[in-house]
Amino acid sequence: MTDLTSLTLAEARDGLANKSFTSLELTEVHLSAIEAARALNAFVLETPDQARAMAREADAKIGKGQGGPLAGIPLGIKDLFATKDVRTTACSRILGNFVPTYESTVTSQLWRDGAVMLGKLNNDEFAMGSSNETSCFGPVVNPWRRDGANTTLVPGGSSGGSASAVAALLCMGATATDTGGSIRQPAAFTATVGMKPTYGRCSRWGIVAFASSLDQAGPIGRTVRDTSILMRSMAGHDPKDTTSVDRAVPDYEAAVGKSVKGMKIGIPKEYRLDGMPAEIEKLWSEGAAWLKAAGAEPVEVSLPHTKYALPAYYIVAPAEASSNLARYDGVRYGLRVPGRSIGELYENTRAEGFGAEVRRRVMIGTYVLSAGYYDAYYLRAQKVRTLIKKDFEDCFAKGVNAILTPATPSAAFGIGEKGADPVEMYLNDIFTVTVNMAGLPGIAVPAGKDSQGLPLGLQLIGRPFDEETLFSLGEVIEQAAGRFTPARWW
Repeated sequence: MTDLTSLTLAEARDGLANKSFTSLELTEVHLSAIEAARALNAFVLETPDQARAMAREADAKIGKGQGGPLAGIPLGIKDLFATKDVRTTACSRILGNFVPTYESTVTSQLWRDGAVMLGKLNNDEFAMGSSNETSCFGPVVNPWRRDGANTTLVPGGSSGGSASAVAALLCMGATATDTGGSIRQPAAFTATVGMKPTYGRCSRWGIVAFASSLDQAGPIGRTVRDTSILMRSMAGHDPKDTTSVDRAVPDYEAAVGKSVKGMKIGIPKEYRLDGMPAEIEKLWSEGAAWLKAAGAEPVEVSLPHTKYALPAYYIVAPAEASSNLARYDGVRYGLRVPGRSIGELYENTRAEGFGAEVRRRVMIGTYVLSAGYYDAYYLRAQKVRTLIKKDFEDCFAKGVNAILTPATPSAAFGIGEKGADPVEMYLNDIFTVTVNMAGLPGIAVPAGKDSQGLPLGLQLIGRPFDEETLFSLGEVIEQAAGRFTPARWW
């Protein structure tokens, strides 16, 4: 029998249906893989007993012919998703040993469809970061290494644990969230596939909030097909989330392998940055050529307000974070550091509970929302956001089906390499934040490697609620680039 961890989710699903192996066997090999890969620090909580119980239940259902679409598939869950009776911390000290009494909508839909939970995955604290170095559990390590070097690299953030675990074959897929690139950037850094759905496509209920008008849950998988299978279970209307959209969930997997003949692919000239590495430029041209060879038509488009996206994002997101994180006061749940007054209790708890990056963003957010600065910063950033959204609408109105861009400005960098200057770290989001500002879907697909053997990804941006087109186009890039996995060193 081939090593079960090397199967794709789609292959494992078929193997379980054909009874080639059981969910318990599949779960056991992944639990062993997690144990052997603790050096990666991808999991912050392993749930082996629960995983085995869920696997046995899945096997029983498969035996009776009642298995759901994900019956018996072992998954990892980002520690931002509330999981009933299982510790959920958002990788922050301030939540302490918080154990929710409820299940997030997205994870409850995965369990409804028969998936198995292996444990909770590491992420940047409150999803604030582009490298997974801000977690109170320590940084996640990328399973990829530069050729001939043993420098430990970041997996990207904030969903670094999700991307690292999927790339290292520790789980068959993972949940993730994307506020400014937190699914697509780690996917590009680890040669996995990450889908950031349209805002409102997946419920945000039960997910620890960072910036409510930008956050969106999505899957990270080994292949485009795997990601489409996960997406179908994660998506759907939820009356508990007022921003959730009430429209039918299509069969995303059916879009994988569909012809892309006649599709118009926009190549935005504003994404050609000064000083962009030649490797990224070459990869982008290659991606356009692959889509052209498949029958699509690349056309140059303009997104003139792109240059304002990053500054506007770093006003809107911290402002919403400042508002959302006000609930962590040491009174109701999580960490409590006593003080002589209620004000001192708040101060002491937050000083000890929040990490440096979270404190930085809360302070920026509180500043831009304060009297005298609200109009100058927050209101203006919201107006810029409207212009960014209109740029995309104008493109799509001209018949463009999707937009092709690089996913990141570089390959993965070393742990600790970019910690000194926060602005340098924020620039990692340059190609991804526009998608969140406009509420659009975006997918990152592995497309090649740099000169040091590290993976690079391309991003496809789609029309609202047209994830299917992105899966079709993503499959073309995946077939042309081939799949690649890291050499095992851990």
